[in-house]
Amino acid sequence: MALEAIRYSRGKLEILDQLRLPHEEVYNEIKSAQDAWNAIKSMQVRGAPAIAIVAALSVAVRVAYLSAAEDQSLPATAEETALMIIADLDYLVTSRPTAVNLADAAAKLRTVVSTAANGSNADTGVVQNAYILAAERMLVDDVQDNERIGKHGADSLATAGYGTALGVIRSLHSINSLRHVYYTETRPYNQGARLTGYELIHDGLPATLITDSMAAALMRTKGQSENIAAVVVGADRVAANGDTANKVGTYALAVLAKYHGIKFLVAAPRTTVDMATVSGTDIIIEERPEIEVINIKGPVIRPNASGAKEIIKGSTEEICIAARNTRAWNPAFDVTPAELIDGIVTEQGVVEKDERGVFQWSRVFDANVLDSVPATGEPKKINTLPDGITPLVSNPPNSYTS
Repeated sequence: MALEAIRYSRGKLEILDQLRLPHEEVYNEIKSAQDAWNAIKSMQVRGAPAIAIVAALSVAVRVAYLSAAEDQSLPATAEETALMIIADLDYLVTSRPTAVNLADAAAKLRTVVSTAANGSNADTGVVQNAYILAAERMLVDDVQDNERIGKHGADSLATAGYGTALGVIRSLHSINSLRHVYYTETRPYNQGARLTGYELIHDGLPATLITDSMAAALMRTKGQSENIAAVVVGADRVAANGDTANKVGTYALAVLAKYHGIKFLVAAPRTTVDMATVSGTDIIIEERPEIEVINIKGPVIRPNASGAKEIIKGSTEEICIAARNTRAWNPAFDVTPAELIDGIVTEQGVVEKDERGVFQWSRVFDANVLDSVPATGEPKKINTLPDGITPLVSNPPNSYTS
């Protein structure tokens, strides 16, 4: 059975609390934009596409609840309803500034409610229904897009999920082209050890955990013998020139992959590509509390009656792993330069570079999107571009495939 990160039916939204994984599978109900903001900020939900969906659906749940309330709590007019929804969307965008999917989804939904509110027969019900349908459509599209990303990425690797990066791994496995996956712990929040590993084990995929600092040794000592074909990562924002912001540590993996001659692929839906951001230098990098580096949380482990150690369910302890008075720097993301990236896997195909080393977006974006790229003096500016995408007929984690 597929692992559900998001459970939704009209009027009810639950998310898998990823802070409780891998030891407990707990779903938290999201009833409002405030609940969603807290879940996103505290990293109960991860992955740029999933963050955007949770944010959008949280407002849909609130709108549905207010509509069904006995006192008809929705504002009296279409314009007031639209303003209420837009205020929630603007608030949610502040929860994760680096993830472009969230801002993109909010912008699209603002347009939906504004258009509905300005219609000739507009009333509060029209605005409500327009918003809920648009948010629900985003959920459906996200699942379909991630499946396509997995298939395109698998095709690319087989010749040289679901989710984005992990979707590629799942698709490779489904066509018997995956021998093994090595995945990093992904400090300081350990999303790789806790979450990627949980999903890989859940899906029965052959996988081995390594610490972040073991990546270079793995590539050098096992790269040829294990036929390590690629490093596959997700993305929170891809700039117009291909520079990519993702979980901190991605840049280091790209440098190592380049040195060892291993393909480096980014798997991301088109909503993660921000054509309004010319290069990675313009991406805002979220910095998180230093305590996340200094301390670590986990369940209590105690010996049972036979002396074997076991995890005590429902228990959590926080311990300090650094010297007293340690100061720490904790950027949540880093930016991998485009020149280190071999391809960007989208739901429409794999975007590759031309002979100048410039990513070609023309098959996955129409001319209007490409023409909207801001002017810049940088040589990697993208306007209208010739074809440069490998056509293929067939979502965090840092993974090595062999």
